[in-house]
Amino acid sequence: MAARSDTAPAPDAFRRAVQDLLSAPWRPELEVDEMPAPQRIAPFSAAVAADVLVGGEEVGSGRLVLLHDPAGNAAWQGTFRCVTFARADVDPEMVTDPLLAQVGWSWLLDALAGHGAAFEAPSGTVTSVASESFGGMAEEPPRAEIEVRASWTPQLVDGVGLAPHLAAWSELLCTTAGLPPLPAGVVPMPSRRTPPSRSPRRR
Repeated sequence: MAARSDTAPAPDAFRRAVQDLLSAPWRPELEVDEMPAPQRIAPFSAAVAADVLVGGEEVGSGRLVLLHDPAGNAAWQGTFRCVTFARADVDPEMVTDPLLAQVGWSWLLDALAGHGAAFEAPSGTVTSVASESFGGMAEEPPRAEIEVRASWTPQLVDGVGLAPHLAAWSELLCTTAGLPPLPAGVVPMPSRRTPPSRSPRRR
């Protein structure tokens, strides 16, 4: 897990939050691995990347970065910040829906609310793109995808309380990929992430 600073050891609050990230249970459709975290956005950071798999095929992907600034950040309205990117292929007709962006944004807010994740200052963009091939690639079928880029401030207490935010992120990825919510009573699988001593997956 990339969770370090060049000038100081990680605070206990950040270590607790990273531990929640390492031990999070994930939906069975998600393959989640560590990835290098950005080092210049905040003093401390950690990150994971995920593929959404159905029948062994990737139908979506995303990443989640956890930032921490012990001194606080006025723009965040807190000391922690979650930053995410989620993308998936969609039916080409969907991108013509003028409400698609609003619906995509609601997937994040509804997931956070549904899992009881207390948060502040959400922001982000929803982008839908359609492409059609011509000439030598004319036989390629039309493609369309949706991307959700967002960030929010999780309300943690001494680094504790990240779990519902991770559950909401998991739901966002799966919803973006067109998967239904987990049935009532179904428990996500415990994490089987690559141990920190091994190199993170290249993406």
